Amino acid sequence: MKKLFKLTLWTARSPKACSPVITIFKELLKLYLVIEFLLRIVLMFSLPEGATLSVFDTLKAFVIGTVNDMAMCVILCSPILFFYLGWNEWKYTRKAGACIFGLLVLLFCYVMFTHSIFHDYGGWVPEIAQGLIAYKMLSFGLRYFIPGIRTNWRKVTIYLLWGVYVFLLLANCVGEWLFWDEFSVRYNFIAVDYLIYTYEVIGNIMESYAIIPLIIIITILTVALVWWRSRRYKFKYTDMYSLRELGVHVLAVIVAALVSVLYLSLLSHRLEGENLSANQIQQNSCWDFVEAFQSNQLDYSQFYDMLPEQDCREAYRRLAAIDTRQVCDTISATWQEKFNIPEDNVNVVLITVESLSGEFLTAYGNKNNITPCLDTLMERSLVFDRLYATGNRTVRGLEALSLCIPPCAGESVVKRKNNLREGETVGHILAKRGYQVQFLYGGDSYFDNMGDFFGKNGYEVIDSKDINKVTFSNIWGVCDEDLYDKALQVFDNNAKSDRPFFAQIMTVSNHRPYTFPEGKIRFDGDPKCRDGAVKYTDYTIGDFLKKASTHSWFNNTIFIVIADHCASSAGKLSIPVDKYHIPCLFYAPSMIQPCRVDALCSQIDIIPTLLSLLHINEPLPFTGRNILSDNYWSRAFMATYQDLGYLENDILTVLTPKKEPAQYLVRLQADGKHVEEKIDTPVDSLIRKAQVFYQFANLYQHPEK
Repeated sequence: MKKLFKLTLWTARSPKACSPVITIFKELLKLYLVIEFLLRIVLMFSLPEGATLSVFDTLKAFVIGTVNDMAMCVILCSPILFFYLGWNEWKYTRKAGACIFGLLVLLFCYVMFTHSIFHDYGGWVPEIAQGLIAYKMLSFGLRYFIPGIRTNWRKVTIYLLWGVYVFLLLANCVGEWLFWDEFSVRYNFIAVDYLIYTYEVIGNIMESYAIIPLIIIITILTVALVWWRSRRYKFKYTDMYSLRELGVHVLAVIVAALVSVLYLSLLSHRLEGENLSANQIQQNSCWDFVEAFQSNQLDYSQFYDMLPEQDCREAYRRLAAIDTRQVCDTISATWQEKFNIPEDNVNVVLITVESLSGEFLTAYGNKNNITPCLDTLMERSLVFDRLYATGNRTVRGLEALSLCIPPCAGESVVKRKNNLREGETVGHILAKRGYQVQFLYGGDSYFDNMGDFFGKNGYEVIDSKDINKVTFSNIWGVCDEDLYDKALQVFDNNAKSDRPFFAQIMTVSNHRPYTFPEGKIRFDGDPKCRDGAVKYTDYTIGDFLKKASTHSWFNNTIFIVIADHCASSAGKLSIPVDKYHIPCLFYAPSMIQPCRVDALCSQIDIIPTLLSLLHINEPLPFTGRNILSDNYWSRAFMATYQDLGYLENDILTVLTPKKEPAQYLVRLQADGKHVEEKIDTPVDSLIRKAQVFYQFANLYQHPEK
């Protein structure tokens, strides 16, 4: 060990040519340990109010923290291995170089002149892929055909790689400090959330901090550090390693990375139940970010104001009318004459439409005539004009329509590992009453954990793997027409039994890259856009209902058309009410007369309303209420991953993980848009209601432990 240590020191000081990769690894490790050591000192002087660290906690933070940082640095530096593999002379030999260059040319032609797989993702993905492959082809071609530039090219690559790593380590240190200054914790699911809401977050950061000067300072530090440290070494740029050395180095990096991952994974479990401040100081933010991304959870009790447990439970029972639920769920006499629904064997088809914002419909102000089928259907249906989605991702809509609870902080219950809700989902409740319960999805149900969630909770899952006849598909799955045709087959089979069926359909066509079968709709301009996808989605709904009307089960079926969320959630505020307004209609010409409901309501209220129409008037484990009840009061829930909104009496209350509730006066304009103005004097009763509902939904109704 002494010889190895002396050899390491001698190598670091020797002017003899050395491997740049090993040197960069060593320098990055030193830099990372120094940065994190200094950062821990800063964090210790910035503890939250009331938090303290003992001498033992301080020593443990530095000792264990240093080991954590070493393990994380190994993981962070492991990608350098991919560059290392490319720094060889073999690829420039005549045959190998010709093969590599030829493959790059073919790949370039594929992405530039054909409809490549990258086009299926839409957005900037095709352009990014084209740019990267074009660069790779050009750069390799230059080095292959002009040998004289190879050494300098490699020098630039090595120093650029070193500089990028140093810049990212310094930038991450600044990010850790800013995050700690705001939340007094290391990275958690809020940091993951920031990657999702890039528009709002980048805007907020640019307004809150001197970002440009920070970037300039970090860049100057990066150049200075790389220049200062590189002067001590003389790098080899050719014949950097033998085949044996390559094998040893690759194996060492892989083993070290695996051991580091295992160590950090085990350590995180050992930290549970200890002092929070001590844990946070000794932990590594980058690893915490990885774990937050995997767990999809945000500790509600840690980041939101808490009411006493007993007070919260009692208030929830009163607000949700748990003790009088059977009476509350009875359809009002005012609405009874609109319905002629038998008490037995009524089927339900719940069509959950991808990204169908209310603003797309003519009834809500759209002038482009892109929803003619839905516009006509609304004239023949029970329509909820002031319905709001609970979130802005598909899993939020699925959570609301299957569990009927306010959105949980962090990720949806659907995506969590512990997502079994025995007896609490619509699937369980209807299955116990003799229904065949099914979930049909146009894509792979592995996505967003849909298959796991619905499969566990009383639903038969049918997805793209079960659709034999596919006329069109893209990266998200089969087109809506193919999904609806499959649904018709499934419902015909269901009708052969004496049991009614409840089927939830989740569509995919109204999603980037906005591709669908040609010749189905008339559209001015390029139909591969959001409006084109909406018009195709609208067409398929009309076509499905037209086909369904010829089947024996049609007259005994209630069709519900509702969006999972809006097409966009970006706005000046974290919860712009306009971006949560979605359409919803109940269509059953033989059972439901056309009518409009103007009450403010939530996505979580749709299924309780349906169950009341089906004469299931008994206590249910839902926060959602029957909108058509005399005892219903207007309110809506809407949230991001961390900001939890509660709308009542035209006041939007937003609970934040900073424990600083905000309130906004929401005014509905004549054009259907909303204007939100911040309220300086809080309405405490509404803040308390929001706290009761969200605390109960997050901690007591659906605990994760």
